[in-house]
Amino acid sequence: MSLKEEEKALEKLGAFEISFKMLSLAKNNEKQNLFLNAGRGNPNWIQTISRLAFARLVQFGVQESKRTIDKNDLAGYTEQEGIRERLETFLEPDTNKEDAFLEEAIQYAHTKLHIDEDELVKEWVDGVIGNNYPVPSRVLKNAEIIINHYLCSTLYHHTPKKECLTKQTQLFPTEGGTAAITYIFHSLRENHLIQAGDKIALNTPIFTPYIEIPELNDYRMIEIDVRSTEENHWQISADSIKQLEDPEIKAFFIVNPSNPGSMAFDDKALEAVAEAVKKNPNLMIITDDVYGTFVDQFRSVYAVAPHNTILVYSYSKLFGATGWRLGVIGMHEDNIFDQLIAQLPADEKKELHQRYQQVVLDPDHMKFIDRMVADSRSIGLYHTSGLSTPQQMMETLFSLAHLLNVEHDGQEMDHYIQEAKSIVATRYQNLHDGLSLKGNNSRHNAKYYSLIDIYELAETLYDAKFAQYLKTKFEQVDFLLELAKKNGVVLMDGVGFGSKPGVLRVSQANLPDEDYKMIAHQVIELLDEYHQEYEASQNK
Repeated sequence: MSLKEEEKALEKLGAFEISFKMLSLAKNNEKQNLFLNAGRGNPNWIQTISRLAFARLVQFGVQESKRTIDKNDLAGYTEQEGIRERLETFLEPDTNKEDAFLEEAIQYAHTKLHIDEDELVKEWVDGVIGNNYPVPSRVLKNAEIIINHYLCSTLYHHTPKKECLTKQTQLFPTEGGTAAITYIFHSLRENHLIQAGDKIALNTPIFTPYIEIPELNDYRMIEIDVRSTEENHWQISADSIKQLEDPEIKAFFIVNPSNPGSMAFDDKALEAVAEAVKKNPNLMIITDDVYGTFVDQFRSVYAVAPHNTILVYSYSKLFGATGWRLGVIGMHEDNIFDQLIAQLPADEKKELHQRYQQVVLDPDHMKFIDRMVADSRSIGLYHTSGLSTPQQMMETLFSLAHLLNVEHDGQEMDHYIQEAKSIVATRYQNLHDGLSLKGNNSRHNAKYYSLIDIYELAETLYDAKFAQYLKTKFEQVDFLLELAKKNGVVLMDGVGFGSKPGVLRVSQANLPDEDYKMIAHQVIELLDEYHQEYEASQNK
């Protein structure tokens, strides 16, 4: 197979698969440069206080278990009565920061969220030591309250607190945003809410699975491209959203702020979504808001159209917790998904009655979010479903850390979030300065990723003829492969995310600040090599 044939074959793979192919090339690059992988969105920072608090709760949980049975390494069960007082005796808040955090978190949950202290500590202790199935199976009782207040604080800005959806939103914690996406698609299909041949809209460029999953034989849906453009700084326009007013469009999938464009919906776009839902009231929206906390005053589509929207959130990016797999699905208790199931033809309703009757007494009124929980364990294992309790505790502790920071810092500020945003902003600026490109400092730009148009950069640094030479002479992945093979830099192909050829995605999350200057230098150095080849070809 020739090099060009190999490159054409690679273009058929997904963006992440192409990136994996380049890893070995970059590690053994020809120039023996430092290996720089800016392809993955995994952050290179972690939040510490919640992890330390988790460890202390494990210690206390073991101590509590030994109260009932204590035989060498075998301990017993925990008891709720008096557990809050025993924890207070165990903790040393004057000397341990994490102990002080736990004390304050309990007080906050009690006074602000009206949660019983003994009940809360019992949930935490059983949760961290993992000695029981998740009960209730969808989400632990107090975890749902705390996570809901976190989502309200971080994702629903400009929504009055009394309307903040904390009491109306039902949650299903999942094994990261990845599992959330999988469960949603699966249950939408199983419940006949999406079917082969349906029209669905995608806000592209978008995280690759949203493009790939609907095309699989399992779904075979028709994708309508509601595009964000480079000319509009990757911000979706209100005019594009007007397409959603068409009642033939069943669903709208978005990542907001976008991956890879990093732009959040602005006020005009949010208003356009609200208007589209009025004209297409059966529209189902799935919004993946994992990067929302990197945008000032972020407002989710869920806050604008809660009855039509499934919210997906992941703690992974903000808190450096990709290995923990911490995601959550949120749905309004009064939603279009339940209404559409109730309106299904009689034969389909009968089929669904039979599907869920083995796990609930009234399957016809089983809510869609609970159907997702059951479907996630192939119905028969519904009784052992739900995210592991240690994972739910980590989500709870991360949430409380934010809520306490806001309580301390005031004016809806959180110093930890500000520090995380500052990290990606510095790296974003280092990359753009190194490429001599003007950055986008809109408040809607999360700056978690950058999209770099190599053809546009070639025209800026040289001329239009050279840019055209690159377009016509080489396959779209050629520059990426050469960057890895020669210079040791791994970036991702934007085409896999739905962008045009020549656009590369750079993650500002997973490398030290100064490395982004090096990436810019390596990109420009490789472009110069292409330009020398171009000039040589012109002189023949």
